[in-house]
Amino acid sequence: MPSDLTLSLGQHSERGRKATNQDFHGALIPERPTLALKGAAVAIADGIGSSAVSHVASETAVKSFLTDYYDTPDTWPVKLSARRVIAAANSWLHAETRRNRDLHDPEGSRDRGYVTTLSALVLKSRTAHVFHVGDARIARVIGRSLEILTEDHRVVLSPGESYLGRALGASSHVEIDHHTVGIERGDVFVLTTDGVHEHLRPEAVVAAIARHGDDLDRAARTIANLAYENGSGDNLTVQIVRVDSVPDGEPIELSGRGDELPPAPLLDPPTLFDGYRVLRTLHASHRSHVYLAADPETGATVALKVPSTELRSDPAGLRRLVMEEWIARRVDSPHVLSAPPQTRRRSHLYTVMEYVEGQTLAQWMRDHPEPDLEEVRRIVEQVARGLRALHRREMVHRDLRPQNILIDGAGTVRIIDFGSTRVAGLAEEGAVDEPLLGTVQYTAPECLAGHPATQSADLFSVGVIAYQMLTGRLPYGAEASRAFSEARARRLHYVSVAAARPGLPPYVDAALRKAVHPNPSHRYEALSAFVYDLRHPNPSLPGVRRAPLLERHPVLFWKLLSVLLGLVVLYLLASRSP
Repeated sequence: MPSDLTLSLGQHSERGRKATNQDFHGALIPERPTLALKGAAVAIADGIGSSAVSHVASETAVKSFLTDYYDTPDTWPVKLSARRVIAAANSWLHAETRRNRDLHDPEGSRDRGYVTTLSALVLKSRTAHVFHVGDARIARVIGRSLEILTEDHRVVLSPGESYLGRALGASSHVEIDHHTVGIERGDVFVLTTDGVHEHLRPEAVVAAIARHGDDLDRAARTIANLAYENGSGDNLTVQIVRVDSVPDGEPIELSGRGDELPPAPLLDPPTLFDGYRVLRTLHASHRSHVYLAADPETGATVALKVPSTELRSDPAGLRRLVMEEWIARRVDSPHVLSAPPQTRRRSHLYTVMEYVEGQTLAQWMRDHPEPDLEEVRRIVEQVARGLRALHRREMVHRDLRPQNILIDGAGTVRIIDFGSTRVAGLAEEGAVDEPLLGTVQYTAPECLAGHPATQSADLFSVGVIAYQMLTGRLPYGAEASRAFSEARARRLHYVSVAAARPGLPPYVDAALRKAVHPNPSHRYEALSAFVYDLRHPNPSLPGVRRAPLLERHPVLFWKLLSVLLGLVVLYLLASRSP
């Protein structure tokens, strides 16, 4: 069984020689699988001493970080999640500062507002993420001393006179320091407010931890007492985090205990399996076998996917199979295949997905060799909506092709098959491999050249699919599948849709050309822009003329023409009068 990240924690905070404690601290070490997906979080804050409400600011900063961080999508990387949460806290604190000043102290300064420092440590897998604003500190024990991992955001005016250069709540925007360090078993991190570290040598901190290593709360309390004895006149807060074990490199747990289950066997319908009535085979490939099944508990019809014989000895392939259901549970869109709630324990590794009666886009294209432009737009728009739902969760599909797009009987389009999807929150820790997983005909050149897939790569795939629906061909022919270098990508020659299907509007060709540009920096920045340009001439694109007023605004054109004719008639009448 793979080991988990396990931590020991010690904390202490007191007001010291001050009348009130304006510091605040907190930590959250969740259970599996949240610990693997989001990590453990530790945060410390120090409200500015000149403000009567800074204790509210420090408490708000810490509590909002520890609560809101775990409410961000599991698929988001740590950096994105933490920055979004800290920025939101800063906005609220700054708004409260302004409101308080406007109502009670119109001439007041930020020194009397909801202003605080914040330093946070997120430990996930084998990495420690450091986030920092202000002059609290995060350090790591190195031998008999401390390695300071943060930089004090304090501006010194003169000896003994300084002010915070950065703090939460001080302005509408806050710059957040972030960096990462690798962690190993036995690492010790120490978080302190300035009332502690300004009055203790690092050696004294390390010695106290070594002396009370079996009781980290006592060690934190001892460090605070030493700072007090050395004359500190400020609040005293200390947090100590020790890494007792780190994951051993086995696959990250994605769904229950899925990584510990044996692969499901191939099934012979009709049969019973794990409580499901398996009715018939839907699809079989070298990667998996998909079966239509009924769930007697819910009455729902579902699709069971089990690994093929070849996949059973491929840990990365099995991990991707498990991820498909994990991803489907985290994306809410009518244009992305969903997964029903898991209602029972599983005896084997397999996935359960929503069953949709319909046909793939590949089959639809065979049935509609020359589709109407409006029908193509309708399909592309729905694919784009599904992709945007994935992208909002920081996911890149990476294998978008006609075989992975499903159209049901009502015409609703769904993206399926997430076995190649890149999830930023997992990829940041190396939990997901970065091989070339997509189908080369639809894969962006930069991915063929070895670069990680981005949202722009998915846009490229949509452009290729739209082009193929309209023409039955690929925009670069067979050459695109051999563009395994940037030099080869630059030599790709786009074939205009007019060559394969005359009569299509030039602006549609221009939009497709931009969407499938070999250089990602020359593509659309957003899917919505591509979808819009498929319907509306964009004069900024090469080869697109600005449509005349009659085409753009026919009602306005006829109104202006009527006014002009009326003026001409009046002029003629006036010229004939004596």
